[in-house]
Amino acid sequence: MSIVIRKAIITDCEALLDLIKELAIYEKEPKAVTVSLEHFKQSGFGANPVYWAIVAEHNKIIVGFALYYIRYSTWIGQTMYLEDIIVTESARGNKIGALLFNFLINEAKEKKLVAINWQVLDWNTPAINFYKKYPCTFDDNWVNCKLVL
Repeated sequence: MSIVIRKAIITDCEALLDLIKELAIYEKEPKAVTVSLEHFKQSGFGANPVYWAIVAEHNKIIVGFALYYIRYSTWIGQTMYLEDIIVTESARGNKIGALLFNFLINEAKEKKLVAINWQVLDWNTPAINFYKKYPCTFDDNWVNCKLVL
């Protein structure tokens, strides 16, 4: 399978949202995706983007993507936060996740970021096994918190 990894552009947003919805179904939260296409476009490609994304294409069809933003740690400085890395179910097993993740590692190094952080659901064994191929740590000490407004 020939895969092209590139930075996302605004016209990719509809395909990215489709993949996000596919991920939500996989994560047993099919109704959790409430962001509108317009908000998604504006947030990533407007005057002040708050996220960046890279895509994986096969035959000009987006089969995966990763979305990240820069966050600041008062202890270590600027880090990359990987919000999502998604490969459509039909394209899994072709090392696309590794291509995306390795691209992100290089992107973080180029931006002189000191770390990449992300979350993974404790029951998502395929994702956990994927991440274990990298020299990362898993932290059981922190509790996730959220205040919905």
